[in-house]
Amino acid sequence: MLKKLKEIWSIKTLRSKIIFTLFIVAFIRLGSNIPAPYIRPDAVSQIFNRFGTEMGMINAITGGALQQMALFALGIVPYINASIIIQLLTIAIPSLEKLSKEDDGRNKINKATRIFGIALAALQAFGLTYAFRAQNILENRSVLTYVTVILALTAGTAILMWIGDRVTEKGLGNGTSLIIFVNILSKLPESAINIWNTIGKSNPIGVLLIAIAVVLMLAVVVYEQQAERRIPVEYAKKIVGRKSVGGGSSFIPIKLNISGVLPLIFAVSIIQFPQLIIQCFGVGGIWVKIATFLSLKHWFGKVFYVLLIFFFAYFYSTIQFNPLEFSENLKKSGGVLTGIRPGASTANYIRKVLSRTTFIGAVFLAVIACVPLLIQQLFNVEAFAGTSLLIAVGVALEILKQMEAHMISRSYHGFLK
Repeated sequence: MLKKLKEIWSIKTLRSKIIFTLFIVAFIRLGSNIPAPYIRPDAVSQIFNRFGTEMGMINAITGGALQQMALFALGIVPYINASIIIQLLTIAIPSLEKLSKEDDGRNKINKATRIFGIALAALQAFGLTYAFRAQNILENRSVLTYVTVILALTAGTAILMWIGDRVTEKGLGNGTSLIIFVNILSKLPESAINIWNTIGKSNPIGVLLIAIAVVLMLAVVVYEQQAERRIPVEYAKKIVGRKSVGGGSSFIPIKLNISGVLPLIFAVSIIQFPQLIIQCFGVGGIWVKIATFLSLKHWFGKVFYVLLIFFFAYFYSTIQFNPLEFSENLKKSGGVLTGIRPGASTANYIRKVLSRTTFIGAVFLAVIACVPLLIQQLFNVEAFAGTSLLIAVGVALEILKQMEAHMISRSYHGFLK
């Protein structure tokens, strides 16, 4: 291992990327701990203590910055939401779909996504400040104070968006994913200390079981992230002049969990929405009943949570992968699935395979989401979030693959082997 690390450091390009990435990590953590102007951090902490675990996932993605109403309190979440919305619109609107297939069109869509992300950040900053206005989180309630806080939080998201682009260009991994990865890792020591302080002395066996569960889940997540269904493809030979070119066999990799972590994020957002309305605006009546049934502490909330995960897994896989379009492209390139007729038969076969892999992926997501809830119920302690685990493992694997590619391109052997 030490030899591999020495080889990594000896590659100038890779060394520059590592140093740049570490500098960005330090900058992100600095911005996540500097309170926004006119904010009373103690009042914000009291609000989050009343929330309990309702905003735990969002707070973890921001690295605890939301709990402090720091400059990076909104994190990169507005930009992610904007990307998802633009992606859905691109699939739903034919003109946008056509535009996305052109180089100049993709640049325009990326620019529109950034602008939309900043607009969402401003809207969320206003909503957050307005929702907590009666909780004395501001030093005073002047118009200038509100405007300053909203501009500061919006600027924090804009800075993170810019940082994400620079990391993608000059650092390791995808910039947006790295920001979330750093924030999630920063909360792990706090979570471990919280578990130990809560049950460490009274139930050490429980701590051991939680540690074993985490290790097993890590192993399962790594395996699932790498798993794929390979569909064999045969390509016909073409006659060019007097020579026969092309031909041969290959395969189409379909990831076991093609929808990634998005089903979990969407499901948690819907589950948390009624509770957030109650906590922020103090409403009652029907909202209290809805929040009680949808709470993850209620059996109906758990069942509804799993159903939402399955729904969004199938929904997102449908819009992410079009079997009919894929079948047409495969036919144009001279490829045919082994033992399957081209055209409609190929599309139906791909659809069937996609349905089966999506089901397995949805089961996996449901297990990952429910194990922390089971731990929380058994030991009465706030455990890690399955969403955070999925994101962290995915980004770590992406960074390792990028380092592997750099080493292979220079020495023909990688970091992992």
